[in-house]
Amino acid sequence: MLLVLPVYLSANISSKYQQLAKQAGTVYGGSAEQRVLAWRQLINESQSFTVAQKLKAVNDFFNQMEFVNDIDLWGKEDYWATPIEFLGMQAGDCEDYTIAKYFTLRELGVPDEKLRLVYVKALSLNQHHMVVAYYHKPTSIPVVLDNLDKELKPTSKRRDLLPIYSFNAENLWLSKEKGRGVLVGGSSRLSLWTDLNNRLNTVTN
Repeated sequence: MLLVLPVYLSANISSKYQQLAKQAGTVYGGSAEQRVLAWRQLINESQSFTVAQKLKAVNDFFNQMEFVNDIDLWGKEDYWATPIEFLGMQAGDCEDYTIAKYFTLRELGVPDEKLRLVYVKALSLNQHHMVVAYYHKPTSIPVVLDNLDKELKPTSKRRDLLPIYSFNAENLWLSKEKGRGVLVGGSSRLSLWTDLNNRLNTVTN
């Protein structure tokens, strides 16, 4: 069950996001408004947290959502939802969890160069999957934010995940056996990522 935000807390949330929350309620139902407000309250309350606390708070918040495949939720084989769409539906697939966590951490001041959205093969399920990786330093073993294994763990303890490629706001890397991968260009090469950002900019600007 998702956190229900008391109405009086909405005074701490910007008018832009109060309006977006109301729009979400109109489109997805009244409880969607509360979920969007709860998300914004999470961001407000987590600004002073340590990075480790931010990672845990964001991971725990979005892992409350229900996993549903795109074809069942959106009628498409692959659709990358914005955080508001994800919150509105209260459901999504692995990309939607990852995208929502990534953009929320960025809003909380976590530098983009320390974050990756990582496309992997989940060996235990024998299917493709996506997670967020956080690098404390460029040479650090990253910490994984995931909706399958909900506990924050370093990749050294996630032998069930086989990296394929990773990206952030600027760049795209192909994974290799060790290290952070081989830079192969800009993340704009990913059409689903470009489409997502265009929709997100339309909603939030």
